Amino acid sequence: MAKAFGAEIPAQFVAEYPQLLAEVSATGRLPRREELEALRDLGEKAGESGHGLRELIGLYVAETRRLWSELPGVAKAAGAVERARTGDAVLAALEAAVAALGEGHERAQRLAVRQAEAERREFIDDLLYGRSDLGRLAERAERFGLRLARAHAVAVACGGPDADGGGYDDVHPLVRRIERELLARFGERDVLLTTKDGRLVCVAPADEQPVLDAFAALAERPGPGHTGARRIALGREHSGPGGVVRSYEEALGALDIAEGLDVPARRLNAADLLVFPVLLRDRAAMADLVRTVLGPLSDTRGGAEPLLDTLHACAAAGYVNAEAARRLNISVRTLTYRLARIKTLTGYDLSDGLHRYTLETAAMGARLLGWPEAEV
Repeated sequence: MAKAFGAEIPAQFVAEYPQLLAEVSATGRLPRREELEALRDLGEKAGESGHGLRELIGLYVAETRRLWSELPGVAKAAGAVERARTGDAVLAALEAAVAALGEGHERAQRLAVRQAEAERREFIDDLLYGRSDLGRLAERAERFGLRLARAHAVAVACGGPDADGGGYDDVHPLVRRIERELLARFGERDVLLTTKDGRLVCVAPADEQPVLDAFAALAERPGPGHTGARRIALGREHSGPGGVVRSYEEALGALDIAEGLDVPARRLNAADLLVFPVLLRDRAAMADLVRTVLGPLSDTRGGAEPLLDTLHACAAAGYVNAEAARRLNISVRTLTYRLARIKTLTGYDLSDGLHRYTLETAAMGARLLGWPEAEV
């Protein structure tokens, strides 16, 4: 075994080098193309074997020093000028050898990085979609710093980081910055930060709520030069390997619901929106409710949209007419007229508790289903 800087490297990585130096010292020639390619291959093999580039270069420098006095050209040099010329040739060969070794070593490192990235992406896809055996998934998770036996929660940010809200990707500087900030604040705490389908995803243990809060704050206010997330949704905590999938799906569902209902809040909790998955569980029944209750609004001049907006504003204002009129930027008289039209067209009266609940539910369903723009 050859030694360099205290690290052992097999002799095979330097076996042909003494012969190369001997010929260079004797003839003054530069290393040939095939010799440099062989050195690149050695550098690549050394990288694949786990040997560092510093160790490898140290080995070649040490070998050059060890052989120096024994090289034919050095030993036979007649004077100072010839010794200097021979020394320059040997050092040029060393420089070329080191460069070739470095190229090969970098080749191995790039391949290793690509393989690691591919494995990480495959793991993340399996983790968030639950496509792998749960036992095997838990084993793989430990390589990426996750212990899936614990309860986890998932936060998802959408929108940004580009000026046009084009979405997040793994190589964007903002993603790396948020990752560095979280690591600096909390260290290695069973946390995974990644991107998926243009969204930024943070997986953290359920008992590490400060991590998720910090993630949301960084996504909302990323600092100068970056666009903050449009919305951040937090799924509920769930245990086991399948818990991450459930929490992730809940967060995605919360984002979809908020988009459909045009919820103004930037931070969302899936637990606060559980009523909507219940309402949409039977989509056909919801569509039937919308058609039956709100369908007559389409017969009015101007279409159903203004009257539908009136229902949403009244519900948001707690059925205080003055506040609802202010939100709609209309007069209270106009609001009263619209409410009367709703009662006449649908037969439902907002002053009746059951009627009010029916109209509210139908109005929410209309937004979630995209009615009246889309047929239901």
